[in-house]
Amino acid sequence: MADALTGEEHLQNFLDEVQTLQAEFYQELRGADEQLMEIATGSLSLQRPNQFLWRYREPIEQLVLADGENLWIYDVELAQATVTPLSAIIEATPAMLLSGDQPVRDGFETLESFTEDGLSWVHLAPRLSGSDFRSILIGFRNGELARLELIDGLDQLIRIDFSEVDINQDFAADLFSFDPPDGVDVIGKPR
Repeated sequence: MADALTGEEHLQNFLDEVQTLQAEFYQELRGADEQLMEIATGSLSLQRPNQFLWRYREPIEQLVLADGENLWIYDVELAQATVTPLSAIIEATPAMLLSGDQPVRDGFETLESFTEDGLSWVHLAPRLSGSDFRSILIGFRNGELARLELIDGLDQLIRIDFSEVDINQDFAADLFSFDPPDGVDVIGKPR
């Protein structure tokens, strides 16, 4: 049975209905020549507004966490964390689109909606110059977030497939908090 909704309608439903999301992910980075450069795996948790945790397990352990005020990037192996106020980050990023509130959606232009490979897609482009991404494709399967495909400024493709998606569950109060462990170098100042 064909999906009756367009990718754009699925995205709007996602933004209207999903307050929290937990999923596993498999990520590929391909160069402009389409050659596979890196594979990563991990989990994603997000909670609106402006809280998310990308927990990379492979190839290196890394956390990318937004606590509502700051963006933390913690490289476990290097024992280094960088922190940037969320207000300094361009809103037209995929993570902010998925975890932000409706005004963030206004930072993107819808180029097209289509169905391909069993997914309902919406193709977006950031309205603001200076975004790290030129193009964002979001694929939904039966209304559920299934894939992101991002083209960056170097024409590299980042493809993220989601599995074990669980929406609107309760999270521990401290899930989106980050306290740098002892001995970790912190670059930047949190708000």
